[in-house]
Amino acid sequence: MSEQTQDQHSAVPQLTEEAPPAPPQAPFVLPAPPEVPATPPAVPAPPVKDRRRLRAVLRWTAAVVVFAVAGTGTAYGITRMDRTDVPGLATASDGRWDYPTIVRPPLPSGSPAPFADSNAAGAHYADLRALLLSAPRGARDDKALRGTGGWLATKDFLAEYARPADRTEFGQQLTDRGLRHIAARGWTTQDGTHTRIYLLQFDTAAVVDDLADGKLSQYNSPGYALRGAGTSVFDADFPTEARNSDIPGTYYVESKPYGAEQVRQAYLRAGDVLAVIIQSRKGAAPAVPFQQTVTLQSELLG
Repeated sequence: MSEQTQDQHSAVPQLTEEAPPAPPQAPFVLPAPPEVPATPPAVPAPPVKDRRRLRAVLRWTAAVVVFAVAGTGTAYGITRMDRTDVPGLATASDGRWDYPTIVRPPLPSGSPAPFADSNAAGAHYADLRALLLSAPRGARDDKALRGTGGWLATKDFLAEYARPADRTEFGQQLTDRGLRHIAARGWTTQDGTHTRIYLLQFDTAAVVDDLADGKLSQYNSPGYALRGAGTSVFDADFPTEARNSDIPGTYYVESKPYGAEQVRQAYLRAGDVLAVIIQSRKGAAPAVPFQQTVTLQSELLG
């Protein structure tokens, strides 16, 4: 065989056994990122009325509100009143008092709360004496307001008013409207501020409204002058945050020039209960403790 023939044979490709082709693979695609809403889902807000009441409590107590087990009442855990005790508010105290924990007394089984829809009369079924605000820490108790068995005689309440004619007229109004009883508490703090709280209970909220709409709590000034008070006028500076939306109130402050002491007073319509809150102090009665006391007493009645 010639050299040329050998070269031709060697140029012929040799058949070999090849592996079958691999199946085609799907192209790799990055997974789509999870869809993110344009705005985060809104967290349901508490009802407007609850927000207002919570702001009021927090404003005057630096409190954490704790709802106790049903049937055991509602507790408001209250810390010290000094702003220096609140993180981030290391400033001087604004004058708030150091009240103990506030606990609403339990209702009798099956009884509605005073402002429940099923309670048309606005009746307080809890013991009225247990609805009185406790004195702040360090205060001296006013034993004269303890009464007998926790109930104060009507004449002792009426003694707050200056003119004998007013005491007679107001006393007759209480009798005509079927006053059931009066629970009272008082105290004097270290700075000399004297506080008195009177809870007058009637049969229905309508009776309380009728009494308050009369001469008792007029807009410009109270209908009956208190002992030791000169001219008292409507307190236009009483803050909205210190008010309870369920409990209408009228607030007065003695205007200058006042005598040996200044007097502040409030009349609150809490269903079938008329609450009368009075604070007086030699020189001047600070506004903040008065507003704080009104707020906390309103919470107990609400």
